[in-house]
Amino acid sequence: MIWIMVASFILGVFALVGGAEALVRGASRLAAAAGVSSLVIGLTVVAYGTSAPELGVAIRAALTGQADITVGNVVGANILNILLILGVSSLLAPICLSQELVRRDVPLLAVVSLALFLLSVDGRLQRYEGALLILGLIAYTRHAIRRGRESGEEAGYPAALTEVQVAGHDGWLRHIALVVLGLLLLAAGSALVVNAAVSFARAFGVSELVISLTIVAIGTTLPELATSALAARRGDPDITVGNVIGSSLFNIMGVLGTAALLSPGGLAVPLEAVRLDMPIMITAAVALLPVFVIGAQLERWEGAFFLGYYVTFVAYLYLRGTESQALEGYTRAMAGFVIPLTAVTLLALIAARRQARDQRARSGGE
Repeated sequence: MIWIMVASFILGVFALVGGAEALVRGASRLAAAAGVSSLVIGLTVVAYGTSAPELGVAIRAALTGQADITVGNVVGANILNILLILGVSSLLAPICLSQELVRRDVPLLAVVSLALFLLSVDGRLQRYEGALLILGLIAYTRHAIRRGRESGEEAGYPAALTEVQVAGHDGWLRHIALVVLGLLLLAAGSALVVNAAVSFARAFGVSELVISLTIVAIGTTLPELATSALAARRGDPDITVGNVIGSSLFNIMGVLGTAALLSPGGLAVPLEAVRLDMPIMITAAVALLPVFVIGAQLERWEGAFFLGYYVTFVAYLYLRGTESQALEGYTRAMAGFVIPLTAVTLLALIAARRQARDQRARSGGE
């Protein structure tokens, strides 16, 4: 039995890598062919496609009454998107940031995350609230595509994209087929990895909420991780960051909105998720604002900070899920020492970075 789970896990990883390669290649060529910036393709086509596993898990969990898995999967996936995926991607290569993304999409993610928390305070996402979230996603998508066509005409494309030759109708079909193939491989690979990982976790008696916040969230977010990391290595930062932000927005508005609509009486939200996990998700989204606004790119040291905090979050979830006696001391250490020290360090580094940027600007002016 254990060998079957190991083989399933390995096969899933290979499918994820192949799917990510196909999706990034197809999406980049599709952006050039459609005259839309690769940022918007990353925010919509790639992001929504790589979030298909989260949507599938949410629909299945909503229909079977497993609200803990639905909410935990989305909250855990969004925390993972920001802390782990951006952390790993920026460690592979510093990520240049689009000012359009900084001005519009990153603040929107913080606002939508806060709105989800406020809607969930009463312990339930009502059906009409789910409908509002879905309408918000539709409006955002229309606006993103419209502005993408406008910016695509002015901004140009990376060198790798300008070489794409669009061979009429057949060329379009090839690009779309490559995207679809990538999405199918990503969905199959993530399903294999999740099933194997959940089987291991249940053998150790870990709760469903903790499983959904960690293993299921990691498994369903593997498509985003594989796609963003590969795009970063290939020098396409718009798809890297656009995928993370767009996927996080889709998770809240599309996945939870759909789950709330399908759940009889609305989607029940665990109190533990409202008290502990959603504030962490909001904090991660808000943390992007100063980092993105101050600099023109996400540096490796900033990615290391994000990655370190994700490891800290997973350790906390493990202690909470196993009801370890070390949880209280760990929480006090984090709240009283590690988090304040990190905040001071980050502020000092960001201030130094801003000062260096201002000095370069003055030198250029002279």
